[in-house]
Amino acid sequence: MSIRTPDHVRKREINLDGPDGNAFVLLGYASRYADQLGLDKAAILAEMKSGNYRHLVETFDKHFGEFVDLIWSGMPDVTQIGQYD
Repeated sequence: MSIRTPDHVRKREINLDGPDGNAFVLLGYASRYADQLGLDKAAILAEMKSGNYRHLVETFDKHFGEFVDLIWSGMPDVTQIGQYD
């Protein structure tokens, strides 16, 4: 058995290139995580749905990026976000 300290807790990874990258799957994850974290689920889901797929991903990352790493080969470098809109 291995016990880890909080600074060694691994983040969940979601590969957006695979089936978990489907917008409806991400909305499902967001719903579950918002419930678990006591966040305003309705507001987060509405924000995620208020734009295109890229907006949905960026909104998911904004709210859950502390707990989840999103892996996406199609996402530009974070310093370029917003330059293609």
